[in-house]
Amino acid sequence: MDLIKRFLTYVSFDTTSDEESETTPSTEKQLKLGAYLRSEMETVGLKEVRLDEFGRVYGFLPATPGYEEEPKIGLIAHMDTSPAVSGTDIKPRIIRYEGGDIRLNEKVSIRRSDFPFLDRYLGKEMIVTDGTTLLGADDKAGVAEIMNAVEYLTAHPEVPHGRIAVAFTPDEEVGRGADHFDVEGFGCDFAYTVDGGALGELEYENFNAASARFLIHGVNIHPGSAKNRMKNAALIAAELVSMLPEAESPAHTEMYEGFYHVCAIQGDESEARVDMIIRDHDMKIFEGRKAFVERLSDYLNGKYGEGTVELRLRDSYYNMKEKILPVMFVIERAKKAFLDLGIEPIISPVRGGTDGARLSFMGLPCPNLSACGYNFHGVHECVPVEDMYKMVEVLLKIVRAQKD
Repeated sequence: MDLIKRFLTYVSFDTTSDEESETTPSTEKQLKLGAYLRSEMETVGLKEVRLDEFGRVYGFLPATPGYEEEPKIGLIAHMDTSPAVSGTDIKPRIIRYEGGDIRLNEKVSIRRSDFPFLDRYLGKEMIVTDGTTLLGADDKAGVAEIMNAVEYLTAHPEVPHGRIAVAFTPDEEVGRGADHFDVEGFGCDFAYTVDGGALGELEYENFNAASARFLIHGVNIHPGSAKNRMKNAALIAAELVSMLPEAESPAHTEMYEGFYHVCAIQGDESEARVDMIIRDHDMKIFEGRKAFVERLSDYLNGKYGEGTVELRLRDSYYNMKEKILPVMFVIERAKKAFLDLGIEPIISPVRGGTDGARLSFMGLPCPNLSACGYNFHGVHECVPVEDMYKMVEVLLKIVRAQKD
């Protein structure tokens, strides 16, 4: 199947994940794409294809005869899309970029002044949204690129390769993509997630990450008789946020700089909630950041009474760098593939995380490769057509047997 037709088929499935859900996967609709992929993987010739009870789809290509001793390589992408923006009824369209701003609808444009990367794609085709939803290139572009690569290999048995395993996961966007992942059954020496941005990205450093939820319990009294008695949970939530260092937010940090990010605030006088994520590349600083939010909770409880603030602090994932450094040949293999195709590798720290971070700590070294999209998690999301085709070539270079 043509790569772009395949991608457009995938984005027609609404696979938004849900952070509040306690089910696995977090939304049942992800299973519909999982079932479709299972059927497609069987059709293109993958072996032992299965959709497990947790919504993960697995399959593999056996090694080319005589190449069984080649490394066993995994390719992984996620099926879900971010709950930050609607993924329902996506209306993608292919345009040829002729310069200037890209008008998505009467109110929304991809402004060249905001997104100067557009200059690199003058005269080239891009897939964009209609400005009302995200696109789903994160990470259905990665899914499509992997599927086209393995379909090519089944159609061209003369291309030598070792065992290649494929997995597509749900719930990466809510931090659960590696939950229940069958590392042993996957049977690989190492793997790559195809879940990055611009063509050439190669990432093996990511944030250490935690989530913090502050539940604030107030005392609501009629405002006419509230003096010295009311404890306004909404105001305590505002006070809490005001104590965060303003310069250590995502809007004021880059590269290796960590941050505190307030994701949501809700509540009233009686009950309020503040949801926050904490990020840092350096483990020692990361632990210090967690200690800081614990002190905030302790301070407010000391000020307003024990039990006023309830903190739920949970680690999400850790920096995969320590797991990749001992196996840097995995990075060199990917670098060589990019360079052989005339693509300059972009090696930079991930200001976020991927399934690969957790999988690396589960015993499967798993750096991250470009999926070629831009502006993920928003209505300005787009993906250059030519780059997607180039990424398929990169994957074929990576998995091709090296002994020839």
